[in-house]
Amino acid sequence: MSKLRILLADDHAMIREGLKMLINTQPDMVCIGEAGDGAATLELTQALQPDVLVLDVSMPELSGVEVAQRLRQLCPRTKILVLTRHKDESYLQQLLSAGVVGYVLKQSVATELLRALQALAQGHTFLDPAITQDVVTAYTRKPVPGQAHTLIQLSERETEILRLVAWGYSNKEIAAQLTISVKTVETHKANAMQKLNLKSRIAIVRYALQQGWLQEGS
Repeated sequence: MSKLRILLADDHAMIREGLKMLINTQPDMVCIGEAGDGAATLELTQALQPDVLVLDVSMPELSGVEVAQRLRQLCPRTKILVLTRHKDESYLQQLLSAGVVGYVLKQSVATELLRALQALAQGHTFLDPAITQDVVTAYTRKPVPGQAHTLIQLSERETEILRLVAWGYSNKEIAAQLTISVKTVETHKANAMQKLNLKSRIAIVRYALQQGWLQEGS
């Protein structure tokens, strides 16, 4: 079985070295390169086409958000996992909009990063449990568009599809997994979003967080 090819991007050399040692000791992962600023990250990602880019938010030249936004078009097959100290919801929203599918806090234990990498390798989204709890708490304390959705009933298929969307699967991948057509997936997804008044992928992730769908084993 081929190893998960990972590129590291962080402006602190000691952090990159520690991450590289952690990754390279895993039997199913390998670090294929590292970059210390945003411009170098863009260049290396295009040249190496890693499976996963582990990306710091605060870097010289280009920020992590800018890098993620550009790579969404330049390297759509590379999955981006942000590794940062920032717990602010604003960062999470920006990065999810930019196509990031993993978010891990630097203050978490090393095993969280490995869990995140394994989740991405399996086609899932991963949000650090610490920030997940913060977001859930924030959204249960204030009204948000679609908050009345706790009273709205989704069909079993709509729930199944919306859960997979929140985990980061594409419509095509969901169709293959459920043995239905892409058009059927799109129809159920649209119906569910309309029922819940969800307007974007970020809104779907918020809903999934409130429902506990992104917790391990859900």
